[in-house]
Amino acid sequence: MSKTKNLFATVLTYAAPSSNYRGESEANRTVLQKITLKENKGVQKEYTVISPESMRNALREILIKYDLPHNRTRLYEEDQLAVEFKGFPDAEKYADDFLFGFLVADKEAIKKNKGTPPKRDSVFRQNLAMALTSYRFDTTFHQSPQNAGSSPWKNSKNSALLHREVAYTAYQYPFALAYSDCKSKKEWVAALLRAIGELNGVAGNHARSYFEMAPRTIIARLTPRLAAGYNTYGFQEDGSFSELSRIHPEDLPGEEFWLGGELVRQMKENQDPELGRLKSLGVKLYKNPERLLADLSDGFLNQEES
Repeated sequence: MSKTKNLFATVLTYAAPSSNYRGESEANRTVLQKITLKENKGVQKEYTVISPESMRNALREILIKYDLPHNRTRLYEEDQLAVEFKGFPDAEKYADDFLFGFLVADKEAIKKNKGTPPKRDSVFRQNLAMALTSYRFDTTFHQSPQNAGSSPWKNSKNSALLHREVAYTAYQYPFALAYSDCKSKKEWVAALLRAIGELNGVAGNHARSYFEMAPRTIIARLTPRLAAGYNTYGFQEDGSFSELSRIHPEDLPGEEFWLGGELVRQMKENQDPELGRLKSLGVKLYKNPERLLADLSDGFLNQEES
């Protein structure tokens, strides 16, 4: 049985006002996309979400800036959401095809490229980013001016009042990578992990918010197991991680865990018993999440196979 280690992680962002990932407008009201959770005593609350697709698109754009070979490019001049491909998908040739997968449904294109797989699963597994704070029905109003005078184009005859839903919250999102999927293109996977450390430009549905998805805190596990084994949405509203108490010899092995960012910075040296406890159990602790990702990438991609 192979004892190579797989990577599981959860990223917590900083909190900021956000209108990211809006749905279709309802009259002049732009609606944030949400899910409903049942909490203590059966109370239901709504939490805003951001899709994995919008985050993967931002990661694609970052990898292009890193000069990795890419197949798909967004076309911003079209009158609808549009992309252009350089060629038939090829996971050996293009980093984005290798990391994020593809699906070709064009039968004629498939016939012309016999012997080349028309579909591939994403190596990078990721789930929804979910808000830490429930949505509180906050909205802002914006005046869209009348385009008047000798303007060569006019969107409408009158000015409009725009009604926009806004949330002030941090988000958390989990991701996973299997070493067996990644070992053939280690350089590309290393670039992906670096990109997570500076993830930005996540929008969705024409959102115009500036909201950084880079890590405020990150917890990761390198393990031969095929599942994370902990709550991958374990961050609480105060930024703490509920599952840290499970790290002890009878439950979760400390030597498999990596923790970095604000949560570590808040633990004062020689003052916080939790810091000493985690150190004694072999948890790798970093004040800077980017440094954690760099060392984690090295540990994940350069492990010995057996």
